[in-house]
Amino acid sequence: MKSVPEAFGSLVFDDRAMKARLSGEVYHAMKQTIKQGKPLNPSVANAVAAAMRDWAVERGATHFTHWFQPLTGVTAEKHDGFLSPAPDGGVIMEFSGKELIQGEPDASSFPSGGLRATFEARGYTAWDPTSYAFIKGKVLCIPTAFCSYGGEALDKKTPLLRSMEALNSQALRILRLFGNKDVRRVTSSVGPEQEYFLIDRQLWKQRRDLIYTGRTLFGAKPPKGQELDDHYFGVIKPRVQAYMEELNEELWKLGILAKTEHNEVAPCQHELAPIYTTTNIATDHNQLTMEIMQKVAEKHGLVCLLHEKPFAGVNGSGKHNNWSIATDTGVNLLSPGESPYENAQFLLFLVAVIEAVDEYADLLRASVATAGNDHRLGANEAPPAVISVFLGDELTAVLDALEKEEPYAAATRPEMMLGVLTLPRFLRDTTDRNRTSPFAFTGNKFEFRMVGSSNSIACANIMLNAAVADTLRRFADVLEKAPDFDTALHALLLRSLREHKRVIFNGNGYDDAWIKEAEEKRGLHNLRTTPDAMKALLDTKNMEMLIRQKVYTETELRSRYEIMLENYCKTIAIEGSTMSEMARKEILPAVERYAAFVAEGAAKKLALVPSLNCSYERKLVQSLSALTDLIERDTDALDTTLAELSTISDITELAEGIRDRLLPTMAQLRAVADEAEITTAREFWPFPTYGEILFAL
Repeated sequence: MKSVPEAFGSLVFDDRAMKARLSGEVYHAMKQTIKQGKPLNPSVANAVAAAMRDWAVERGATHFTHWFQPLTGVTAEKHDGFLSPAPDGGVIMEFSGKELIQGEPDASSFPSGGLRATFEARGYTAWDPTSYAFIKGKVLCIPTAFCSYGGEALDKKTPLLRSMEALNSQALRILRLFGNKDVRRVTSSVGPEQEYFLIDRQLWKQRRDLIYTGRTLFGAKPPKGQELDDHYFGVIKPRVQAYMEELNEELWKLGILAKTEHNEVAPCQHELAPIYTTTNIATDHNQLTMEIMQKVAEKHGLVCLLHEKPFAGVNGSGKHNNWSIATDTGVNLLSPGESPYENAQFLLFLVAVIEAVDEYADLLRASVATAGNDHRLGANEAPPAVISVFLGDELTAVLDALEKEEPYAAATRPEMMLGVLTLPRFLRDTTDRNRTSPFAFTGNKFEFRMVGSSNSIACANIMLNAAVADTLRRFADVLEKAPDFDTALHALLLRSLREHKRVIFNGNGYDDAWIKEAEEKRGLHNLRTTPDAMKALLDTKNMEMLIRQKVYTETELRSRYEIMLENYCKTIAIEGSTMSEMARKEILPAVERYAAFVAEGAAKKLALVPSLNCSYERKLVQSLSALTDLIERDTDALDTTLAELSTISDITELAEGIRDRLLPTMAQLRAVADEAEITTAREFWPFPTYGEILFAL
């Protein structure tokens, strides 16, 4: 690879490429569109398309695609060639402004939650010029939004862009009240830390559960897991290091700011963290990152697992969504400055976020709800399902002083004294990091730690942007009408703090006492499962807010409720069917073979020495026979439950049935099968064990 600065963004039609290939007039028009959302006229679109085509063809591209994010959780693309017939029998490479701006993929086979009938196939993709086009393989990929013939959003990008616009609109109202006339745009920014597992591909091929579902449905605990904490930040093994190096190179070419890499807590678990960027671009980049992680892994004889809980008994994987808001003049609105108490503008935005999180906590929980994430949340490895805000001691003291209307005595930031004269002294941060908090302030941003590792970050940021935008709207409505701004601001901050301080918690989120206090004393939501959480989408308060901010229509919200629950039901039904198949075709025959082998060995011993007792063999065969009976019983129960649930047509009833009936049945089958694994000799067990998979690299 070239040097990193030369290679970075080499496959992206970014500002450098536009500046080099567009006329001054066209370049200026593009910048106005990107920065201020101004529409492009057809002549400008044609000029951009021609330059983009030439740039892509020079780099080996033969096709283009409108790259979009339907409600499947992954990306979609349909490739069209640049070539068109020439009069002389040859071909010419063409790409028009119309093809750049608009596409027409078949919309009938994507999830729509009732928005579209199967026979209604027409849908549209619309270019998002704020996210740069890029080359993947030999295809020019144009980031786009995706909507139905009737204009309903069928993707995750459209509501995300709407939420960003809502946040911009309301934040500008607040800034104008503080006398700031220079800012023209406020944007949210995100840096999503991505956790993942790497396992050997040959071992993966031997496990139907990993192939079909992305997680292990069976597996006894190995003698060693993560107990010694020796994997976290440990030396990266050569095979993994080679993977990480190639992954970085591929990401850098696409302009993705991959910066930090390290071993995570569980064996085979790792993390990649980028530098944060504008939310819609960060969302596009994270989708690309997950795709490229899996492609690069295959080249190294590995498989990248993005499931939230691929292995029971060890840490699962999340995606820490570091969220902030900033102006186009470079001011981070969540940066406290040297004196947070005196920084009224910062305090207003801080309090607005606190109120938004408290008011719409159920909506934020719904935004990260999936079948996979249900295994992770609240499992002493990730935040609990109760949403709270961590501020740290200093900011909490500032807000306490404000609420009590008392002077704030600023604490002196102590030096870190490390006890070694040759080591440098440095100032301690004003806040610690609280890894048990779902929503933690970390200096100049909030870390929303509940997002699952396989999730698109779009959903969480849509709800977060919209909730904060609506809170800022309420604040602006009050302050714009106030005869005295300072007095009204003081009263507003006091009111908000007193009404919403219940959501602030700086302690251990894993403590059972906190969960009890949150539910019983503070009245906070504890939505443990996806069926519990998804109801928030149809809550009147939440629907009115999202419609008011023009992020969703009522129809779009109802469709997403259907789609998300349907995905939950299908995911677990596939897992249940896979368990049944593995139990009947692999586990039961294996245990039976081992029992027969032991019985045959005992018979041979008795034939030679009739006086032998063979008590070990007798007990073992009895134990194995009993286990096969239990496995057969529980597999029959699983099949019966699957069949009965398949007759339920109402999606809410089905999801609750899967939660209450299917998951416990699956857990019961797993328990006896895992006991059989412990009892059965390794050479008879039909697929790789946890120990073999987790420590193979």
